[in-house]
Amino acid sequence: MIPDAGATLLRGVDVAAFATALVDLLRRHGVGVSAVGAANFSEAVHVHSPRTRTQLYWTARITLINRQEDLEIFDAQFERVFVGATLGLDPIARRVGSDRTVGDATLPVAGVSSGGADIIDVPWIGRATSSGREAVPDQVRPGLLLPSALAGKSEEPFAQLSPSDLALLGQWIEQAESDWPRRRRRRRRLGRRGTVDLRASMSIARRTGFEFVRLARARPQQRPRTIVVLCDVSRSMHGYADMYLHLMRVAARRGDAEVFAFSTTLTRLTPILAHRSADAAIAEANNRVVDRYGGTHIGTSVASLLASHHGHTLRGAVVVIASDGWDSDDPDILVRAMARVRRRAHRVVWLNPRAGATGFEPLTGSMAAALPYCDTVLPADRLTALRALFTTISDAQ
Repeated sequence: MIPDAGATLLRGVDVAAFATALVDLLRRHGVGVSAVGAANFSEAVHVHSPRTRTQLYWTARITLINRQEDLEIFDAQFERVFVGATLGLDPIARRVGSDRTVGDATLPVAGVSSGGADIIDVPWIGRATSSGREAVPDQVRPGLLLPSALAGKSEEPFAQLSPSDLALLGQWIEQAESDWPRRRRRRRRLGRRGTVDLRASMSIARRTGFEFVRLARARPQQRPRTIVVLCDVSRSMHGYADMYLHLMRVAARRGDAEVFAFSTTLTRLTPILAHRSADAAIAEANNRVVDRYGGTHIGTSVASLLASHHGHTLRGAVVVIASDGWDSDDPDILVRAMARVRRRAHRVVWLNPRAGATGFEPLTGSMAAALPYCDTVLPADRLTALRALFTTISDAQ
């Protein structure tokens, strides 16, 4: 049964303009609506046209709201726009001046409200009528191009962000697309393209009296390059370790990787952070690291990894060490460990969150000792700095 179009709540309204203005209103009051929120809302209205104000409320709430903390602001703005309206929405009703009710509420027309004040936050823009005129309000305020909540936090240091902001940036890190580095294998794969494979060509030539009628071609195979991440979770890394855990989870879920956390001892987190739920994975990782926010033994922890059966994973791998370089061990211990890591690894990247400060110099003993064995030292103290890390890892072919 085809529904009656006359009962549609937004009959005669330009849904695109309505959705854009509603999204702009919510963003001006601090609601973090995504970039595709207005498009999703417009599509939902076209797919299932709301007949009542309650249906319109849930359509807008499901498509526009992504965070629980925005619900209170959303409800307040929705009530301010839609409650107390007295004039029907149908453009024909505007011309004849009738008072028509659609569904369980009468909705406002541009410039008219029960209190006599103009409603210009969400303009009701009517499509062209049969007479060729358009029921367009006198005052239409175009939507503002505002940055998302993620863009506003991208330049702030991780140590200054609230737990909710850290969770928001952590979601972006786990959703960010990054090319996984690859390495060539010794074995080659037969195909139509590539260089001539002499052994395979001779095997084929046996069928034709050892006449090389058809040449076999092969090209090198590639496989994902291993990434090994070691994250310092000591007291001096408080404020950065939570964000680096999200980074470690990306490595644990996306490719051939091993992730470890260390403070006074080394803890392997690869199977824990591979959990499909980010919240459950981070919570379990925090519980597993018993020495979190304690002292720091960088050299001993790296040496423990080399001595374990996981030490072979460093061969040909991209090794990422996230630490500020404050160490209780003798720098000579780290020198010997980093020398062994340098001989095994394809590339060594050190993330120092304090390297982004103006006038930074690696004056700590352990940082100065490890510097000659590192290919790159990156600050990684804010979201924009992590992009350089993704580029460095992607280029490690």
